Amino acid sequence: MIRSLLLVCVLCVARSGAPASAQWPDRHGPKLNGHVPAEHAEELPLRWSEEQNVAWKAPLHDEGHSSPVILDGRIWLTAASADGKQQYVLCFDEQTGETLHDVLLFENETVEPLGGAVGFNNYAAPSCVLAPGAVYVHFGSYGTARLNPETAEVVWQRRDLPCQHFRGPGSSPVLYGDKLILTFDGVDQQYTTALDTETGETLWRTDRSTDYGDLGPDGKPKNDGDYRKAYCTPALAPVGDRMQLLSVGSRAMQSYDADTGEELWKLRHSSYNAGIRPLYLPEHDLALINTGSRGAELIAVELDSATQGDITDSRVRWVREKLNPRFAMPIYSDGLIFQVTDMGVASCIDAETGDELWKKRIPGEYLGSPILAGDHLYLFSKQGRGTVLRMADEFEEVAVNEVPEMGTTACPAVSEGAIFVRGKTHLYKIANADQ
Repeated sequence: MIRSLLLVCVLCVARSGAPASAQWPDRHGPKLNGHVPAEHAEELPLRWSEEQNVAWKAPLHDEGHSSPVILDGRIWLTAASADGKQQYVLCFDEQTGETLHDVLLFENETVEPLGGAVGFNNYAAPSCVLAPGAVYVHFGSYGTARLNPETAEVVWQRRDLPCQHFRGPGSSPVLYGDKLILTFDGVDQQYTTALDTETGETLWRTDRSTDYGDLGPDGKPKNDGDYRKAYCTPALAPVGDRMQLLSVGSRAMQSYDADTGEELWKLRHSSYNAGIRPLYLPEHDLALINTGSRGAELIAVELDSATQGDITDSRVRWVREKLNPRFAMPIYSDGLIFQVTDMGVASCIDAETGDELWKKRIPGEYLGSPILAGDHLYLFSKQGRGTVLRMADEFEEVAVNEVPEMGTTACPAVSEGAIFVRGKTHLYKIANADQ
């Protein structure tokens, strides 16, 4: 079983275009699951403060929810002005924190207001994704670009991919081989598209087949289509001889053939505003699906090459109906699922049955996903609390670190034994002092 799992992970990384290294090319790490590579898992510090184990902090400007991503000694983030009219890409030296690039990438004459998301979302929420020799930057419908990592010069850009986000973009891009896959779930259009990584040309586009059930007597969506929005970044799942793209939208999720865009199967649900990346558990033949922000359920879907069509009533193994997160992706390891809600309710779940093994409230709000290093879980709150837990079937708190200025809405990144956290005004490098 361990050998087959290793082969699946290697296949997934190789086909996704993410380098199999100790660095962090995607907001959820090199294997898209929040796991720190084993060779550096034991090097991460358990304790830090403003005076202890902070190697450097680099100033940030404007706003952004995007998570740091790292490759070849460079850390990449995005930022945007509060009104969304200027959108930037930032690059820092991993060892020193020196600013290598600070580029105004897109300027927008007109910007869609954030509506009820003012103070919550902003215009730099999607994270970059990296490959050798390439930086892919995405701001939703405002623009997508490939940059040269040495110079930050634009190789190609697309500003013609329409979507009325209504409350701001949130889905990050996904790399798969020669494809950059983008997700647009707005109030007017809901689709997934793949761009050629070398040229930026569209390779395929697939619209969601969802029946949203929101049409009024006039035939138009109620609430201006607000319940059609979603912010999910898809997952990659190598199943049989196909790479499946697991993409959660409002009221339903779809699995697509990542090579062609063909819809393979669909799961209907009752929620909306989905924003959490699915997890694929090959050793259990399961995919974990979080359905959204209102009444979110965690659904375990039985997944194999025979899974097709509408599987809502046929392929669900278990459902957890309450106390599921709205923003932070779960972590899986050795038969256990760990998750934390935005209001700080942490829980551990048996992957086979969905049974809750323990539940504990942890102070703070959690929007960024946790990471797992060995058997240590790292959680960073919006208020700057960094909690380290043991990944086990009983609750065990290992350390608590309070640095208010390290409050974050982004996922942490890891490289070469250090943790990188996007704080309120600075990017922090946390590393043991002897490194």
